[in-house]
Amino acid sequence: MDYQEVEGAREYVARLEHGADWRGQIEDFAAEEDIDAAFFFGLGAVQDATLYFYDQDTQEYEAIEFDEPFEVAPAVGNISWLDDGRFAHTHVALSREDGSTVAGHLEAATTFAGELYVREFDAHLEREHDEVTDLDLWPL
Repeated sequence: MDYQEVEGAREYVARLEHGADWRGQIEDFAAEEDIDAAFFFGLGAVQDATLYFYDQDTQEYEAIEFDEPFEVAPAVGNISWLDDGRFAHTHVALSREDGSTVAGHLEAATTFAGELYVREFDAHLEREHDEVTDLDLWPL
């Protein structure tokens, strides 16, 4: 296991905007506040969602689109640099009205309501291509 000690810096609570993209809002916030590395938790509801599932055999993401309302229970992720911008690597568990759930890597979702806790790290994390997995991972 590779690791790096980090110090906690600023902490935020935020309310996400209705009708805007869940993950995009986190990335915009990180850019606005000049956050290079952080961890976050979120909860709320979305009106639709596109989840990605990473097929380890083909090493490609498969998109799964849902056009229905969900409770976000919860969203967790981290913020770091990918290419030329901040990337909010987000995983979610989404609950339906009947209590069944879908979960995965969140690509996009239209926010109905959302609350977020963000803890910034006093570090700069930038993702790099990993040859073994074909993913962009932290090079710790």
